[in-house]
Amino acid sequence: MCVLCVLTINIISCCLLTSDHIHSKVGGVEAINLSHFIGAVYGMEKMMGRASNPLRSILNHASEKFLQELDLWYILTVVGANKETGKLEVKGLYIGNDLECYSKACDLSLKVNFTMLETPPMKVVVHLDGDEFHSTWLGNKAIYRTRMAIADGGHLIILAPGVKKFGEDDQIDELIRKYGYVGTENVMKALKENPELKDNLGCVAHLIHGSSEGRFSITYCPAGLTKEEVEGVGFQYASLEEMMKLYPVDKLKDGWNEDEEEGKFFYISNPALGLWATEDRFE
Repeated sequence: MCVLCVLTINIISCCLLTSDHIHSKVGGVEAINLSHFIGAVYGMEKMMGRASNPLRSILNHASEKFLQELDLWYILTVVGANKETGKLEVKGLYIGNDLECYSKACDLSLKVNFTMLETPPMKVVVHLDGDEFHSTWLGNKAIYRTRMAIADGGHLIILAPGVKKFGEDDQIDELIRKYGYVGTENVMKALKENPELKDNLGCVAHLIHGSSEGRFSITYCPAGLTKEEVEGVGFQYASLEEMMKLYPVDKLKDGWNEDEEEGKFFYISNPALGLWATEDRFE
């Protein structure tokens, strides 16, 4: 791998702990796609929430071997919601030229962004803000951020008033429609057989991230995709209008909710703000 790729990977992948809460200023498509692919193949449930992981070790080795002569500095922010207003705010700013910067940001992110549940919910309802999430490419945070919390045989319901496409661009959208969220084994088989996937490792990683691997069911409720389109990529479909009546987001609270007809369920108003898990999946 070229030094520039290693440099870019090291900067854009400073933390896979909760990737949207620890940000960096430099990135490149090839490096981002490759790092996401490595993490996806290793396994999201073994990566997320862990500052030390195999991909991090690769990046550390590359940094020590190729970047020592560069005056390279990292700028990391930890972002979370204000408990009173609900608005996003910077909880920590870390600037440094060694791994201590990364480690300290990870430690704070665990405190700010990580929710450990005592009981795995059989039902999780996630709302995707219509102004922020327009595709499953972004909206599937609802899946991979909650997967370590949802019980085996459980049900994830995604309320997606702004989702009207799969990929953020036409090429990726077409690939998602063609191959679907069908689990790691099937995606890796398709990768071996199709050059178009070999040239789009970021899409391969995304397809893996968006599957429950058959462990729980996923019902998408988008405003801008049809039943046939949603089921065509491997999800279940339900009407957004009908599901919003069952789960009125303006009346729900983040965390456990109780409904006379639906029973107990766990609600998340914005999956981009954290990571949810149970202790037995985080040993």
